[in-house]
Amino acid sequence: MAQVELIMPKMGESVAEATITKWLKEIGESIEADESIVEIATDKVDSEVPSTSGGILIKKLFNEGDVVQVGQAIAIIDSEGETISAAPIKEEIALPLLEKITINESSEVSSPVIAEKIQNFSTSSKFYSPLVKSIASKEGITINELEAINGSGKEGRVTKKDILNYLPNRTQEDAKPIKISSNGTAPIQPSVKAEVHQSVGLSLMQGDEIIEMDRMRKLIAAHMVASKNTSPHVTSYVEADMTNIVNWRNKVKDEFFSREREKLTFTPLIIEAIVKAIKDFPMVNISVDGDNIIKRKNINIGMATALPSGNLIVPVIKNADQLNLLGLTKAVNDLANRARNNKLTPDDIAGGTYTITNVGTFGNVMGTPIINQPQVAIMAAGAIIKKPAVIETPYGDAIAIRHKMFLSHAYDHRVVDGALGGMFVRKVADYLEEFDINREF
Repeated sequence: MAQVELIMPKMGESVAEATITKWLKEIGESIEADESIVEIATDKVDSEVPSTSGGILIKKLFNEGDVVQVGQAIAIIDSEGETISAAPIKEEIALPLLEKITINESSEVSSPVIAEKIQNFSTSSKFYSPLVKSIASKEGITINELEAINGSGKEGRVTKKDILNYLPNRTQEDAKPIKISSNGTAPIQPSVKAEVHQSVGLSLMQGDEIIEMDRMRKLIAAHMVASKNTSPHVTSYVEADMTNIVNWRNKVKDEFFSREREKLTFTPLIIEAIVKAIKDFPMVNISVDGDNIIKRKNINIGMATALPSGNLIVPVIKNADQLNLLGLTKAVNDLANRARNNKLTPDDIAGGTYTITNVGTFGNVMGTPIINQPQVAIMAAGAIIKKPAVIETPYGDAIAIRHKMFLSHAYDHRVVDGALGGMFVRKVADYLEEFDINREF
């Protein structure tokens, strides 16, 4: 019997782990090569893992809901197809952790080791390697203690050396037991800055409904809080005259669809202007790594997309500066459609260097967007509205009806000052206003 391990695959930039959400095959069932065997979810996107070999599933190494590191084996397949009795999963993997911990009526756990085990590392916006997590669990170091350790690794990450140096200097106050609530969660200690929203003990009133956040909403919440804690946000506004673009689009959109079978929206036209402005001001296309500024060569534009569930995802148009208007239109439509149908891959949402969000889709005239880390800027495009405006003509100033749109540019004031942030959004508006109405598509 030849046994093959099914490995949790690499799923894009910065994705180190995934949660098993649903097994698609049961022990003893036949599997074909490249057939999906399990559904997984990362902090960025949901996807399926195909089998690397045909055969029979003989063992699951993790249960639904378990978090698995990239590179770990998640199942064993008999590639020769021999049917055997399924071996039970190890108890420490098979049983949910809370079922193996007895909590007394006072809901107080006397051991910091147990307290740490029933906490969830996902409550922290910081990255901890599997080795650091293992040492923390073994030594009873709580997430709050980990948060307080000054990491010497990249982007301030806690390394093995950091946590081992911390242990000899650990005080009884650091290691004291923590209170565990009846739902098995541990409150953040007052001395540690909260990275995500915690319960504030709200009193319920008659008729109130409790709705638990789904997994994606929890991740979005943590990501937004982490961004505000990381970057001092400043927002600059410009009102752009979109009349030339509106008139041109109205003139060509039917022919464009007839010839290209693609709907021409305003989004690719705005992205085109943003890409041109980034070439003029490349220092908004950067990231921050400690005291270093990483100047990005590629211009990869993320486009915030609302999902039917009400959640949000940001697929990325790679190398947007190398695409013409047709290429941008196809990329925008393809990513938006696949996002709404849950067909994005991890690579589709990785590698963004600048993001646009179209709040005008919902009738909003402007917004104050939150930066999509580790980027340093994001632009919101508002609704295009007809307004009376003063325009210059060869015969003097006149009042005319114009199509106007607000651009809101939020940027990280650690590295983007008001001059750069303001000039950039003004340049985007200039490109939109100077659009050639005689342009061919």
